[in-house]
Amino acid sequence: MAEQIDFHFDPMCPWAYQASLWIREVRDRVGLDIRWRFFSLEEINLEPGRKHPWERPWSYGWSQMRIGALLRRESQEAIDRWYQAVGQAFFVEGRPTHDPAVHRQVLAEAGFDPSVLDAAIDDPTTSEEVRADHDELVGRHGGFGVPTIVFADGNAVFGPVILPPPTGDAAVRLWELVVAANEFPTLYELRHPKRPEDLRAIAGAFAPYLQARAWRTVERPAP
Repeated sequence: MAEQIDFHFDPMCPWAYQASLWIREVRDRVGLDIRWRFFSLEEINLEPGRKHPWERPWSYGWSQMRIGALLRRESQEAIDRWYQAVGQAFFVEGRPTHDPAVHRQVLAEAGFDPSVLDAAIDDPTTSEEVRADHDELVGRHGGFGVPTIVFADGNAVFGPVILPPPTGDAAVRLWELVVAANEFPTLYELRHPKRPEDLRAIAGAFAPYLQARAWRTVERPAP
């Protein structure tokens, strides 16, 4: 039986998108069973006095995840295909998928009925599903950002935060490294500092995302 993991993401996070490309490559090579689950950067980084994302008629990432929640009821394959399409449109093509009109176009291009968007927003239980995933990661695992992988043993690992995502044998080697890190649940942090050339590479790769987004970055310090 394939090893099962939960992969928590926010469709507005460029690092989660990069990791999603990598984890799909790993799945194809080693046979992972990926369960796509949600996490809200809007909620975890909520500024005092602002409404919670579920209290607004439309929220950038939260409302998109409600669409994913409705498709997830159909199958993990459906939400996988949706997330892949949204990520390609937003992070590669620079299309603002947080605009409902654009999101309907992306749904149609991915083979879904565009009315899925309206059905998801009209159904309050989709918001409850997103909130349940978010609250579980925060409450049970101390989640603070994405990508976060939760293993079958209940341990969670934040990351990998990597660009570009490795492919082929390198993707499997990184997976083995992540699995090895999971053997040490009190290993809280191990990271490379970002050099000026790294920052330039990241800025170049994330240019479509930076042009398409309609918000400023707010990031609560990680615990």
